[in-house]
This record gives sequence, C-alpha cells and structure tokens, in this order.
Amino acid sequence: MFFLAAASTHAALPPLGMIAPFALLLLCIALMPLFAPHFWEHHYAKVAMGLGLVTAVYYAFIQKDWHPLHHAAHEYVSFMALVGSLFVISGGINIRVKGEATPMVNTLFLLIGAVLANLIGTTGASMLMIRPWIKMNKYRITGFHIVFFIFLISNVGGALTPIGDPPLFLGFLRGVPFFWVLEHCWQAWALAVVLLLAVFYVFDAVNFRRAPKEVREMETAHEAWFFRGLLNVLWLGVVLGAVFLPKSIQETTVAGVFSVPALLMFAAATASYFMTKPEVHEANDFNFGPVKEVGYLFVGIFLTMIPALQILQSGELVKISSPMQYYFTTGALSAFLDNAPTYLSFLAASMGQQHLSVDSHADVLSYAAAHAPHLIAISLGAVFFGAGSYIGNGPNFMVKAIADKSKVHAPSFLAYMLRFSIPILLPVLIVVGWIMVK
Repeated sequence: MFFLAAASTHAALPPLGMIAPFALLLLCIALMPLFAPHFWEHHYAKVAMGLGLVTAVYYAFIQKDWHPLHHAAHEYVSFMALVGSLFVISGGINIRVKGEATPMVNTLFLLIGAVLANLIGTTGASMLMIRPWIKMNKYRITGFHIVFFIFLISNVGGALTPIGDPPLFLGFLRGVPFFWVLEHCWQAWALAVVLLLAVFYVFDAVNFRRAPKEVREMETAHEAWFFRGLLNVLWLGVVLGAVFLPKSIQETTVAGVFSVPALLMFAAATASYFMTKPEVHEANDFNFGPVKEVGYLFVGIFLTMIPALQILQSGELVKISSPMQYYFTTGALSAFLDNAPTYLSFLAASMGQQHLSVDSHADVLSYAAAHAPHLIAISLGAVFFGAGSYIGNGPNFMVKAIADKSKVHAPSFLAYMLRFSIPILLPVLIVVGWIMVK
C-alpha cells in the first residue's frame, strides 16, 4: 500500500538545490512555533503546501516527469488512510480512569502500550491511550510524561510486527515475511523498551516524591477503568484486515492513487465516526485538528522530500555498507524524513548493492534470509529513531497536538530534541545498536 518508486536509472537526478524546499520546511516546523507561534498557527498549511508546490512545479514543468508526483500522491493517500483511520476509530473508544498514577503503574501502562502498538499500530495505540495517560497523571503531568509516551508507544514499541509501524508494513508488502521482524528484532526491542522504561521510572519517581502529599494521595486513589465505544474494535479489525488482503487486490487502485485497502480504511473510519455516540467523542474531546495538521504538513513533506530521496537512492550523496552504518544513517534520516519512505530508500540501496530489486518479492525474501543483519539494522533504525523528532513518525505530532489542547506543557520542537531525544533517547539507541546490530 505504501509505495515509493525508486528513481529511474534513465531520469536525470535533480540538482542538490532542489533539497532546499525540504530543508526550509523542516526549519519552519522546528523554529516557527518557537519564534512566530501566532503566524505558524494560522499559516502552516500555506507554508507546507507552497513549498510542496515548488517541487511539484519542478517535476511537472522542468523535468516534465509526472511519475514521482504520482507515486508521492499514492504514498501520501495510503499513509493518511492508515494514520487517519486509526486516529478516527481510536478516538471513538473512551477509557475512563483516575488515580493509580504511581511510578510503577505508569511504567506498567507504558509497557502495555508498547506491546499494544504491535497489534493496532503506533497510531492506534497512541490515540487510544494518550487521553487516559493525561487524565491519570493530571495532577502532576509534565513534558517528560508526553515525551516518554512518544518514545515508547508512538515509536519504539511498534517494532515487532508489520502492523506496528509503517516502515515494517512497507517491508511486509515488498516480501518480508510477517513474523520475520518478531523473530529477528525482539531482543533489540526488549532491550530498548527496558532501558527507556528504567529511565522513565527514575524520572517519574523523582517527580512523584516532589509532588505535595495531597496530590500523591489523589494519584494513588484506586478507581475502576470504564470503556465506552467498544463497537469501534470492529472497525479497527476492518482496518487491520485490509493489511492482509491478497496482493492482487492491494494493487488495484482507483485513478492510480486510491488503493482498495486505503478505500476500506476510509470507509471504516467514516462508519466509526457516524456510529459513535456524540457523548463518547465529547468525553474524548475528539476533533480533527491533530489529523488535519498532520495531513497538511505531510503533503509538504512527501512532495519536498522527493528530490532528497532520489539523490539518496542514487548513491551520489551517501555511500554506506555495514549494518551499523545502515542503522545510524537510516535512523538519522528517519528522525526528520518520516521513517516509512526512509526505510524503503535504504532497503532499495542495500539490495541494489547485491544486485537485487526491491520490487521483486522473491528478491526481498532472498535478501531477508541472506542479509538479515542489514535488514535488522534498517528496520530498527527506521522504527526506533522515528522518535527523534516530532516529524519522525505520524503519531508524534498527533500526541503533541492532543497534549497541547489538554493544556499539558509539551516541549517545543527544539526543546524535544535538546532536552530529551538527544541526551536520553540517543544514548539508549547507541547502546542498543552497539549490542544488537552486528
């Protein structure tokens, strides 16, 4: 369903200057909320679409090649179908909970979310659990609660199945066996999750001890959990079932852009929205603001990153070979490029070195068997480092938007990186890579 065509060997590569719109968009996302928040709030869609239009004009009227734009449109629609449907359907399930927000219970909550991410995707798990997470910690919640939620539930947790995170789903569609990631990556997943949970527990224990006595008593008061909107579990099943449709059906498209799985996901989301009782949406404070923001920004990202990915896939910009190099290079770009197309780009580059084609299921299966260390490195780098910034993975922005709307002080783009992803996440991922990537 997610599709990114490798650059044609016959087409001329874009000049390096065409990376400028992508770099400018990233700078805007990073700096504008900090230095011009009012302007950005009202004009981010125009900025993203405008920069994307620069790239679109270049390919349509200068290169006179519509194929990259067509593939970007197909990829974007498929991306938003999965992310958007999981957002809408999960928003129709309401979990009511108060209390029990001790450091141990919080740590267990994050562990459960990390496991659940492999069953309903990082987007589904994030949208289902972020509101209960905020409510159960409402008396002492801080930015690090939101950040570690993004680390564990929105990203690292989803590294065990193709359903868990879009990059792994890409590999599955290209021929990587469904249980290959679980078989080869579970130890790295377990190490990363345990290390991050240990760091979180220390942070949360300090935060809990600093809270006033009355706050600690409120946070530890027991209350049963209540669930509403469980009919939406059925619609989640429809979305996940679309993943397992036969390849011939998956490849059927309408207007060359809307795949059958994407249409099923949109239909499931629509049915969920209209069949969910209004009081459930009200209890979740559900609105389309977060997915709207993701939708506009990723239009710009998917368009402006076309030249960057083509140059990368050509081998003109980066030449790497060892699994460790693939782990960190895939990871570095996944933190900013969106990890799904980054995964496919490096998979194509690595397979190309072995004279194999990423478009051949047989070649992908052969590559997974003969070059497992490289595929492990690419898979872990894409999923784990997606937590490196708010734009590394779709759910990251959604979680931040929901936190902001709930009046939780979520870190800004730069603060997220300078205070959390670089000093905390990066050392953990370095340790995981050093031990697990061979």
